[in-house]
Amino acid sequence: MKAVLSKVVGGPETLVLEDLPDPVPAPGQVLIDVKACGVNYPDLLIIQDMYQFKPNRPFAPGGEVSGVVAALGEGVTSLSVGQRVLASTGWGGMADKLAVEAARCTPIPDAMPFDEASAFILTYGTSYYALKDRGFLKPGQTLLVLGAAGGVGLAAVELGKAMGARVIAAASSQEKVDLAISRGADAGVVYARGPFDKDGQKALADQLKAACGPNGWDVAYDAVGGDYSEATIRAAGWGGRMLVIGFPSGIPKIPLNLTLLKSCDIVGVFWGAAVARDPAGHAANVRELMDLYAAGKIRPYVSERFPLEKAGDAIAHLASRKAMGKVVVTTE
Repeated sequence: MKAVLSKVVGGPETLVLEDLPDPVPAPGQVLIDVKACGVNYPDLLIIQDMYQFKPNRPFAPGGEVSGVVAALGEGVTSLSVGQRVLASTGWGGMADKLAVEAARCTPIPDAMPFDEASAFILTYGTSYYALKDRGFLKPGQTLLVLGAAGGVGLAAVELGKAMGARVIAAASSQEKVDLAISRGADAGVVYARGPFDKDGQKALADQLKAACGPNGWDVAYDAVGGDYSEATIRAAGWGGRMLVIGFPSGIPKIPLNLTLLKSCDIVGVFWGAAVARDPAGHAANVRELMDLYAAGKIRPYVSERFPLEKAGDAIAHLASRKAMGKVVVTTE
């Protein structure tokens, strides 16, 4: 099989395409013929040794895949050969074949294209866990989404609407805001690119306050970080919950007096660890997400597709922060 490998610490340009022996599924695993692999920001971090997990090299990046079950390891009875599945893998997905624990796989309907399936579980899983289990989002509340045109951001926009919230989409261009509005956001904010000085942060906070309304936001989904985070919390409503998703703009330093003045919460969202700690809760969330997909309330927006040999270019494109929705690597 062919696989895109990280053999040294570095950026996307360090990845190499090599031939490897086909993996053999261990007990409890299945072998998947990979059809597509979703590209996510952790793929960039993991090859630079900047992620929470540091697999031994060489390894293939790629944390979510879709494909067809090709073989079963000993003891696997929950899946069958030929079944269409998606899987959350952590890494290893940018390859023709992948051996993965059967428990990490979710059957997908025949009507679900492989590219959409490979762009589903990390973004919607993260955003649903964030909004439902950490943000306690309720119908009628105001949800502010930063980075609203990215993979997790668009998922949060769609899920927020499906959960009955008023959704404000914030992004760095009108094109990105328009995309979020086309996916269900009620209104949008085009913010300037940071970093910001104090005046710039105040201007952004005023911009977000104006968009959210006099009562501010009830839940903020912060997938950006950096100087945007302090401006966001300044636009909080009383008792708001700010969800910490990621830091492509850097790790923020927020004055904690703001949380006192707003009586608000800053809430961490570590979906991967939550899945491991509460597999039953994760399984219930996945079932609900698949029901929402079947009802047409959520659907991954795949903006670009790259062949396997161009996987490094796919990660570089995501790193440029020009990508909208999801980028997918395909093996076909």
